[in-house]
Amino acid sequence: MASVAALEKALKDAREGRLPNAIAAVRTMVQCNPKDLEAAQVLASLLADAGQFTQAIHHFSRVLTVAQADARVRNLLAPIRNNYANTLLAAGRGREAIEQWRVALAADPSYRVAYLGLTRALIECHDAAGAIEAGEQGLAMEPNWPQLSHNLANALEAAGRTEESIALLRKTLDMGGAEANVHSRLLQAINYVDLPLAESVALHRAFGARARGEWNPAVTDRDPDRPLRVGILSGDLRTHSVSFFAQSVMERRRDVAALVVFSYGVAKEGDPMRARLKALAHEWIDCGMMADSLIDRQIRDSKIDVLLDLGGHTSGGRLTALDTGPAPVVVTAIGYPNSTGHRAVGWRVVDSITDPPGAEEHSTEKLLRIDPCFLCYTPPSDSPTPVARDASAPITFGSFNLATKISPRCAKLWAEAMRAVPASRLLLKSAAMADPSATARIMTLLENAGISQDRVEVIAQTESVAEHLALYSSIDIALDTVPYNGTTTTCEALWMGVPVLTLMGDRHAARVGASLLAACGHPEWVADTPEAFASLAQSLAANSAERARLRTTLRSELTASALCDRAAYTERFHGALRHAWQSWCRL
Repeated sequence: MASVAALEKALKDAREGRLPNAIAAVRTMVQCNPKDLEAAQVLASLLADAGQFTQAIHHFSRVLTVAQADARVRNLLAPIRNNYANTLLAAGRGREAIEQWRVALAADPSYRVAYLGLTRALIECHDAAGAIEAGEQGLAMEPNWPQLSHNLANALEAAGRTEESIALLRKTLDMGGAEANVHSRLLQAINYVDLPLAESVALHRAFGARARGEWNPAVTDRDPDRPLRVGILSGDLRTHSVSFFAQSVMERRRDVAALVVFSYGVAKEGDPMRARLKALAHEWIDCGMMADSLIDRQIRDSKIDVLLDLGGHTSGGRLTALDTGPAPVVVTAIGYPNSTGHRAVGWRVVDSITDPPGAEEHSTEKLLRIDPCFLCYTPPSDSPTPVARDASAPITFGSFNLATKISPRCAKLWAEAMRAVPASRLLLKSAAMADPSATARIMTLLENAGISQDRVEVIAQTESVAEHLALYSSIDIALDTVPYNGTTTTCEALWMGVPVLTLMGDRHAARVGASLLAACGHPEWVADTPEAFASLAQSLAANSAERARLRTTLRSELTASALCDRAAYTERFHGALRHAWQSWCRL
């Protein structure tokens, strides 16, 4: 048996960012004693944390087989199955994970931990109804269980029951004992609904009051003009929508002494986007296993001058690692379309369209406006060529946004556009459409708004990004969502030669579409009212020659526009960081 001390040292190495060292040490222990189930489990878990899922699954499977045959350790079967199932789920093998949790519960119905994983796996396998049932069963055993309430709220949202999800998250916070991630989940959810702006602002400000630990802001050399040590805190630097906008931020510059990435996301081994972004960093620290206090220490030890948070309150965000102020200047950008409310985050990157003068009162951060657009899009390298639509075919509107973004008001907006174009159709693509609960909710919403089901086609998933982009050849005009606009999907549609219509709203998330369209040179596709939105749809639908022209020229227009000008954007973005730094130096 491996010594407890040796395993603890390996785990400590992993928690402090030395994951390869930890894996090597435990692998040696397992090779020396293949029957040591504890060491084998630790090895499997560490391999999973490194994204080496094939090896991790192999070791967990072997441990489970041995444990089933050994009466002395059968009491450990449920925890082993739970760890095995978590690894299967992370590897994208959700159905197998579900089976492991169901077997664990069948053998021991009191093993409540299984409900946490089971709800997550059922959501990922597009069975929101099953996830809701599992979550409710677990809460029946332990009603005051914030972690499971969090998962049940996710299941309700996946089923399209966003208002119920928000109500459950509010209730969970009111009960007390909930971790900050429950509050973050609530803040992310309210962006999808028409919550009064003042209430949204208040809820975000309340998050800052949850900060733990003694406020101890870091201090580095207050030289306003020296090269900076810039840090990036993100869980999405992999094949993820954030990465299509992060590349410009990470381009190397002479006035950046070092770019240090603190990555808390797990990417599958060999992820090409992760490899591309990793090559742009001077140093890359995997901190997914680290406690907040250790991430804080890593940032301080790296002597970061300006730290970029790219996650905000999105799923898995680590704002809590910033509670004591580990960098002199903290800026949030790209990932989250709202204020963070966090006391350590002093600045937020926006532009004059997303956040016009006066928007400061809705943000706890100072606003860094980098006009003409707060984003820069880097298109996929393997994009297919845009394909022209048959001019004689019925007009097909489309949206490839998250299904959760299709609110009742959004459905009514689209219905008016389709009413203005008789015989038009609607194509929707979202991974959630693989779930009957989500599809039924969308269909009901659309029908209630006046769009009959025979005019709607839904597609759930495609095998690759290239196939996803190729689907844009099936639509004539893309319709943006309200109140939470699309971002990556808007850029993708434009890249594939498809015009996008958006409705200007009253907050950042509802004005991103307007910003993107202005930056690419088509502000005429931005409507101020639902009536204007329908009129734009009617006008574009009637002009087949213009749509045909756009299909062949819009990509080149986009390439030449500010929305894809990486060099200019990098200058603006880092100029904004320099401004934030110099402001701190003057304090």
